[in-house]
Amino acid sequence: MSDLYTAFVSKLLFPAQERLKRHDTVRLRRLLEESQWWVRARIERLQFERLQALLVHAQAHVPYYRELFGRIGFDPRKIESASDLARLPFLGKADIRANLEALKSDDARDLARFNTGGSSGEPLIFFIGAERVSHDVAAKWRATRWWDVDIGDPEIVVWGSPIELGAQDHIRHWRDGLMRTELLPAFEMSESKLDAFVERIRKRRPKMLFGYPSALSLIARHAVSRGQRMDDLGVKVAFCTSERLYDDQRSTIERIFGCRVANGYGGRDAGFIAHQCPSGGMHLTAEDIVVEIVDPQGKPLPVGETGEIVVTHLATRDFPFIRYRTGDVAALDPAPCACGRGLPLLKDIQGRTTDFVVARDGTVMHGLALIYVVRDLPQVAAFRIVQESLELTRIIVVPAEGYGPEIEDRIRQGMANRLGQGVRIEIETTAEIPPEKSGKYRYVMSHVGAREQPECAT
Repeated sequence: MSDLYTAFVSKLLFPAQERLKRHDTVRLRRLLEESQWWVRARIERLQFERLQALLVHAQAHVPYYRELFGRIGFDPRKIESASDLARLPFLGKADIRANLEALKSDDARDLARFNTGGSSGEPLIFFIGAERVSHDVAAKWRATRWWDVDIGDPEIVVWGSPIELGAQDHIRHWRDGLMRTELLPAFEMSESKLDAFVERIRKRRPKMLFGYPSALSLIARHAVSRGQRMDDLGVKVAFCTSERLYDDQRSTIERIFGCRVANGYGGRDAGFIAHQCPSGGMHLTAEDIVVEIVDPQGKPLPVGETGEIVVTHLATRDFPFIRYRTGDVAALDPAPCACGRGLPLLKDIQGRTTDFVVARDGTVMHGLALIYVVRDLPQVAAFRIVQESLELTRIIVVPAEGYGPEIEDRIRQGMANRLGQGVRIEIETTAEIPPEKSGKYRYVMSHVGAREQPECAT
């Protein structure tokens, strides 16, 4: 499976790093690799035991849930199955914003502040403890190993989060070198940048790729346009996440890189929810996460029916995510997976989508490059960015307290810095931004890629 250096990293170096961080990742991964083969009923028993423990702890230590359970007469010690979660109200982004301190456990220590990428136009601030990090890393590690690769194998990551990109200091750079992982920023994708990406990938000869499916497929198509092969590098798998993976993107990546594509679904807020195995099943991390599918009225739907994904993360005692509405749409798959794992399956995921945008000079950028201009402005409650042409981009804004001309000037300047100083930036205010028919909010819509940059359209 691995060469000697990979074994050194996965068995010694990475576990040592996790111990220094006081994470329980190694032990948890071993438990997950055992429990994935349990029969479904045994996994469900474990899930229920952990759910009840989370709810009991929330009642005792989390002010928000202590008040909520008392107000509705909910006793977590008396629940009989995970379906009893339906007696609790949903947790939405607005609830978290309004109760940020009350959602912290009174015995939490060393909480880390996180925020989402604002895929709905509404970025979310929340907190995560070491327990949650350990469980999420262990779940991701387990899923990585399904594909005959491991931590320490050469890896290229195409990503755009400021959390990752902002951490590229000397220590992070040194650590990534030891782990044999290289980060390529998914923001600016001009011809020269794409040429450099192709060159870096060929030099690294990675066993695995990780990133946005739109970015990986764009790099693949660019390589073809340059007459450059990418299927001779030994890439085994491309892990795609953070956006909906479309069939054409999967086929492009597989054909050009000569590897399999593994779809992943989750988020900073909701956790590591599901990952595809080599047999094709999207396995839920059921030991850590309870997934409900609900209709537009919030009523739980039977297995097989499509609705909104609601998540309860069982490793969030420090800052509980209980019945958290993701805004994404999918269905639970009643069929077993051919791999033989007892983990339940998710299907028909209609998750996040992110368009590329094109600067006036032709530079292609990941849509998140524009998102970050407005994402963390507290004076903006929600937004949508519509690139009408190379000369015109419209920003639709739902104002919050403090919104005014100065905020609009900041938005215009930030957009102009990325799209070009000659681009006209029109800002419209509205009381509400309606979702699409699927229930998802598209936060970037570019009409340029499809019409003026057909070779880059994804």
